[in-house]
This record gives sequence, structure tokens and C-alpha cells, in this order.
Amino acid sequence: MSAQTKLTVYVADDDADVLSSLRFLLETDGFDVRTFRSGVALLNASSRAQVDCFVIDYKMPELNGVELAGRLREQGATAPMVLITGHYDHSLAARAAAVGVQDLLLKPLLDENLVKRIRKAMGGEHSTTAARGAT
Repeated sequence: MSAQTKLTVYVADDDADVLSSLRFLLETDGFDVRTFRSGVALLNASSRAQVDCFVIDYKMPELNGVELAGRLREQGATAPMVLITGHYDHSLAARAAAVGVQDLLLKPLLDENLVKRIRKAMGGEHSTTAARGAT
């Protein structure tokens, strides 16, 4: 994938180790990645117009992932959003969907599942090599 066609993913997670792992995973799959240690830091990012997808951790201080997604939508963000969490429940899924989150993914099963979910959230048209042979 050339530099001109790289898709940009913004990732917000307050855990530095998780953030580093997600950056590595997504960059390995050809994405341009910007990381943020908090929802507030992501909200203050000046170049959000270039975002192709947001990956947002649910449990963060100051703003949880659903609140962050809602604020991003209020500010006009239209890019797909994938919420990641260590604790799934149906009410969380409903709240996330209500603010425009396309998908919810349970930690720690992120690896290639995250890449697949990002591509699916973006409409699937950006998949590479048939999702790397996934079924």
C-alpha cells in the first residue's frame, strides 16, 4: 500500500502498553496510526479531518469511550468507530450504538479481529488480500 493510500486510524487508550501494541498491530497491517492517551487528547487533535476510523477504549479517565464517541459525533466526526472493552454488556452495546459506534470488540481478543472490524466498519472496500485469507 503506498503512502498516498494509507488509511489513518486514531486510537485512544489510557494504557500505554495496550496503545503501543495496537499501534504496532495496525501499522504492521499498513495503517497510518495516531495514538492518544486520553479522550480529551483525541478531542483536542487538530487534524481529525484525515481520520478514516477511530478505535476507542471504553474505560478511560475523564471521558469513557461512549462519551468520547458522542462528543466526536457532536463535533461532526463521520469516520467509523470501533469501541474496545474488557467488560461487555448489552447496555454498553446499546449506548455505543446510540452514539454511532459501528462495532464493539472485547479485549484481549484484539489481534487480527481488530483489523477485520476496522475494515468492516469502513465498509470493507479497503480490505487487503481478501482480509489476509480470513474466512
